[in-house]
Amino acid sequence: MEREMVIVLDFGGQYNQLIARRVRECNVYCEVHPHNISLEKIRQMNPKGIIFTGGPNSVYAEDSATCDKEIFEMGIPILGICYGSQLMAHLLGGKVTTAPVSEYGKTEVEINTGASLFRGVSQKTICWMSHTDYIEKIPENFQITAHTPVCPAAGMECPEKKLYAVQFHPEVVHTAEGVTILRNFVMDICGCSGDWKMDSFVETTIQSIRDRVGGGKVLCALSGGVDSSVAAVMLAKTVGKQLTCVFVDHGLLRKSEGDEVEEVFGPNGPYDLNFIRINAQERFYQKLAGVTEPEQKRKIIGEEFIRVFEEEAKKIGAVDFLVQGTIYPDVIESGLGKSATIKSHHNVGGLPDYVDFKEIIEPLRMLFKDEVRKAGLELGIPENLVYRQPFPGPGLGIRIIGEVTAEKVHIVQDADYIYREEIAKAGIDKQLGQYFAALTNMRSVGVMGDERTYDYAVALRAVCTSDFMTADCAQIPWDVLGKVANRIVNEVKGVNRVLYDCTSKPPGTIEFE
Repeated sequence: MEREMVIVLDFGGQYNQLIARRVRECNVYCEVHPHNISLEKIRQMNPKGIIFTGGPNSVYAEDSATCDKEIFEMGIPILGICYGSQLMAHLLGGKVTTAPVSEYGKTEVEINTGASLFRGVSQKTICWMSHTDYIEKIPENFQITAHTPVCPAAGMECPEKKLYAVQFHPEVVHTAEGVTILRNFVMDICGCSGDWKMDSFVETTIQSIRDRVGGGKVLCALSGGVDSSVAAVMLAKTVGKQLTCVFVDHGLLRKSEGDEVEEVFGPNGPYDLNFIRINAQERFYQKLAGVTEPEQKRKIIGEEFIRVFEEEAKKIGAVDFLVQGTIYPDVIESGLGKSATIKSHHNVGGLPDYVDFKEIIEPLRMLFKDEVRKAGLELGIPENLVYRQPFPGPGLGIRIIGEVTAEKVHIVQDADYIYREEIAKAGIDKQLGQYFAALTNMRSVGVMGDERTYDYAVALRAVCTSDFMTADCAQIPWDVLGKVANRIVNEVKGVNRVLYDCTSKPPGTIEFE
C-alpha cells in the first residue's frame, strides 16, 4: 500500500511511542525505527518527514547514539526533539554543552510566532522540559525560534533545508500546545494530507492478508481478549472457513472467562467460526511449577502456547499460517532494534526459536490499543466486546508474583472478580483504562475472628490511559476501595490484606510482571 508516512528515529527516549501516537492522531501513518537505520532503508520507505526522539546521553560523548550526517541532505523535513535537537546542532557545526542551569518539568517558553513550526501557538506557552545539556551555539544558517531565560535555543530552524528543532517535548500532555506544534510539522511542513484512517487500514489489511494467504489454512491463537478477538474477526472476514480459531484455556484466565469466550466465539456464538477449545490447565501448571522469575514464566507460557497450537495444527492437517493479536506496545516492550527489552510478550519476544508454521500473521502489529478498538468497531464487533478489559496473553501468570499454583490462581480469580464487580457497580468502569487484582508473594500477620492469620496480600491496580504506553494511577473513590478490600478479606480464603498500587507508567508497567 502506498501511503503517507512519517518515521520516528529512536535515540533511546522514553516518549518515542508517544511521538508516533501523536502523529497518528493527525491521521498520518507513523512508525518507529532505530536511530542507526540505513539511509537506503529510509529512501525505500519514502517518508514525508522524520522525527528524532529524545535520549538519555550527551551528544558529545564518545558512545552516544548518532546518525549519518547525510540524512540532513536528503531533502526530507526533520524535527529534532530534546536530544534530537542537540544532535542536529552537534552534527551540523553548532555547540552543545552542559547547561549552567538544568530545566525539568513545566517551563514557560517564549515563542517566535512567525516561525512555521509555531503557527497558531501563543507567544508565551507552557512546555515540558527535561535536559541537562543545551545548545550553546546554533549551526550556521539556523535561526532561533524559541527561548527561555536559561535556554537560549529552546527552538531553532533552517527552513531552506527543512530542518527544525525544539528542546522541549511537544508530544507529552504537559506541553500545552504540543499537539498544534506537531500538527504544524506533519501537515504544513511535511505536506501530509492526513489520509490514514481506520476504515482504509481495515480494508487494505484484509486485501493484503487475502493476497498473502491465498488458499492456505490459517490457525488463529484466540485468547478472547480485545486484540486476538479483533484479529480473529478480521481473518474470518478475509478467509472464511480456511480459518480455525484455537482457544487455549491455560488455567490462567479470569473467573468464568473460558466459558464466556466459548459463548461468544463457539458454535452458538454470533460468528461463523471453526472454534476449538483446549483445556490445558494442568499442563501449564506443571510447566510453571517452581518457576518464579517473570521473564522465564512468560517464555514458558509463550512456548507452551505454540506447542499446543502446533499439536492442534497437525490434527487439522497442513496449516500454513499462525495468526496472533500482537499490537505495537507488545513489539516495543519486547525490544525494537536496540531498544531495551522491558518484558517479553508471549506473542512476540516470548516465541521459541523454532515454530512449525510457514508464516506468522500479525495484522494488528503496528496499532496501539485504542486503534485496535477502532478497527474492531469498523469490523462490526459489538462495543461490549471491543471495550472489554484488556488481558495479557500470559494471563494471571504475570499477576501472581512468584510461583504459580492452582491455589494462587483461585485466590486471584476470586479477588479480581470482586474488584471488577464493585467497579462496575460504582459506575466508574468506563473511566478506567485497565483495572485488576494481583496476588503478591508477601504474607503478613492478621487477626480474623480473634485468631492469628498469616496470609497473602492482594494488590489492586487501576490506571487511566489511552495508548497503554503511558498511564496514570486512577484515583478511585475511597469508599469503593474500602468496600472492595472488605469483601476480598471476608470472601477470599487465604487473603488478610489488600493494597492499592499508586504507581504510574513509567516508571512502573501496567502489569506486575
